[in-house]
Amino acid sequence: MNITESYLSRAELWMLITTLFYFLMNGAQIFETAVLVPKWTANPPDTFALLANKNGASLKVFWIILHSLHELTFILAIVFCWKLIPIRNGLLIFFAIHFAVRAWTLSYFATNIIEFQKVAEGLSPTADMVKRANMWQSLNYIRVAIFVALSIGMIPLFLKLLNIKNN
Repeated sequence: MNITESYLSRAELWMLITTLFYFLMNGAQIFETAVLVPKWTANPPDTFALLANKNGASLKVFWIILHSLHELTFILAIVFCWKLIPIRNGLLIFFAIHFAVRAWTLSYFATNIIEFQKVAEGLSPTADMVKRANMWQSLNYIRVAIFVALSIGMIPLFLKLLNIKNN
């Protein structure tokens, strides 16, 4: 298989871009987990008011845009690294794990936070709101840790790509 310098340069570029997007996304997740989540889970449902979209930019819009951009760059990294079997296989494994966590995010985290936002906007809270908010917070630590581990795992893949390019 003929792998050109140009091919390797494009592969390197898209691996770098998606890795940087991963770290950007994780920085935002860590900030949200450390600063915002403890505030809105402190005394539910009273503290759910912090989730209301009436006071500025929606976190939902922010996360949709950031995740969409990251996943686009992730797919492009896979496409541009396709001929590099060890890199491609690593990216496919990471993408499968990433996709599973995103599915969990959409099915559990997003649905619950939407309900918490509805409570903030006037829907009557259910009796288990404190328990659900605490569970959301606890599981969020696991979710963020998985995303951080995946982004850190991109570094050895990127270094392997650089090694291929330099040899």
